[in-house]
Parts: sequence; C-alpha cells; structure tokens
Amino acid sequence: MLEPIGVERQSVVTSLGTMVYYTPTKPPWREAEKPDSENLPTLIFLHGFGGGSSAYEWSKVYPAFAWDNRVLAPDLIGWGRSEHPERNYLPEDYIRTIIEFIEKTCDSPTPVIASSLTAAFTIRAAIDRPDLFKSLILTTPAGLSDFGEDYTRSIFAQIIKVPFLDKFLYSAGVATEGGIESFLKNNQFAKRDRVYPEIVKAYLKSAQQPNAEYAALSFVRGDLCFDLSKYIAQLKTPTAIIWGRKSQFTGPEIGKRLAALNPDAVKIFLELDDVGLTPQLELPGVTIGLIRKFLKLLEE
Repeated sequence: MLEPIGVERQSVVTSLGTMVYYTPTKPPWREAEKPDSENLPTLIFLHGFGGGSSAYEWSKVYPAFAWDNRVLAPDLIGWGRSEHPERNYLPEDYIRTIIEFIEKTCDSPTPVIASSLTAAFTIRAAIDRPDLFKSLILTTPAGLSDFGEDYTRSIFAQIIKVPFLDKFLYSAGVATEGGIESFLKNNQFAKRDRVYPEIVKAYLKSAQQPNAEYAALSFVRGDLCFDLSKYIAQLKTPTAIIWGRKSQFTGPEIGKRLAALNPDAVKIFLELDDVGLTPQLELPGVTIGLIRKFLKLLEE
C-alpha cells in the first residue's frame, strides 16, 4: 500500500472484480520522454496471504528489476487496493484470477515470483495454463494442508468459523496496529528487530480497507488451504523454491518433500538460514540476488 518511487498504479478487470497492480513507469526507471517499456521482458510479483497482505510485500525487491524489466506487482482480489467482493473465497478464485491477470497483461510466457499460499496457487495455475509461465521462483510455496495435514481442524480455525465472532476478532485483533505488529514479530519474521514502522503501517492500511475481512477470514478459516502434494507432480514449468528455515507455519521439511515429488520441474530448492515466511521483507537484498541468480539458471 506504500509504493516505491517511480511506480504507477494501473488496473485490469477480472471475473471477480478490478485488480490493481503497480508498475515502475516513471523516473528514475523510465525517462519522461521515453516511458515505453513494452519491449522489455516482464516479471510478475505475487504477494502471499495474511492480515493486511498486499503488493507492498515485494516493494523492497521489485524496484531492483525495474530498469531492465517490465515489472508488475498486483494486489490480489480481496487484498490491498483491489476490489474486495463479499464472498467466501476458495482456491479456484485465486487460481482463476492469477491466470486472468497474466492473460490481460502479458503477450508471452512470463517468469512469476510468488510467495507462500499464493505460490501454491501459482503452481496450480501453471499446471492449468503452462503456456503463460516461463519460470517460477517461489518462496515457501505451501497449500497449508499438505500431505494430509488438515489446518481447518486447528483450534484457531474452528474459533474463526463462529458467526459474528469471526468479524469481531478480525476488527479487534487482526486489523489493528498492535495485532499486525505482534503477528509480524512473533510469526512472520525470524527476527523481531527487522519489523519496522513502515511495514506495520503498510499492512495496517491494507487490513483496514472496506470488506478486507472477507479474504482474510477465508484464509484464517482454512477455506483456501489445500494439499499441494496432490498437484505438484503435474508441474512442467522450471521452478526454483526458497524456503525460510524459521518459517513457523510450514517448515522446510515440508518443502523438501514437495520438491522431491517433481525433481524434473523443481530445479532448485534452497533452504535459507535466519529467515521466516517472507525473505523478501526480512532480507530483501539477499532475495534480490537469489532471484537474479535463479532467473538465469532456470532460463538455461
């Protein structure tokens, strides 16, 4: 929700509503007299899910690619500045709108960088439409119910399913500055001191958008979870996976098991020390370097 310098806000219409995306089209990335970037290769960055998630999650990374790429970083439907339909979201909603976004913004197969549950959706989108994807670079791609685990049976998921209580807990416990800061420090980041005020502000702004609770509660209830192990063997797109060793929700052992199901497609699996769920926010410089490295390796 806080855009880097030189970034323009644009949008496309999907079957679930308008999806806003951010793209560097202004100085210092493009000269005012030569703003056109159509001849540059495209890179797409897709954020993960959680209270207040948005394209901000990649905002410390994607500007590093803006000079020599056409960068697109959308807020997914139900998050950030995109439309927030009042609905119970399902995996198929995001698989479909990811495909629609790429169809409407790209005219050739495109590398996609994606995070956490969205990265798992992106794997399924690439299985359904391999013609749209050139390569995948994914951080902690997990369906959150992998290998038969059932997140929906957790105590928190059961509590959130109680009518009226769910929205109260969201407004009072999630969409607050204290709630977001606590979650980032205790659950999302490996080191608390890497959470600074701008990150909290960006997440809070997204979490407080009208109807933001619908997508967030669908996620927390487990409506969006699925078993990625049932799908990943079908993937054909060259893929690299980065997995934070201190990711609390799904540890790297899950990632290794998933990668082992399809070594032909998953060319690279890197377990990254001293990082949690979002290396793109915790260690953006390291993440930039790894993305550059993996883009070249996967192209080869």
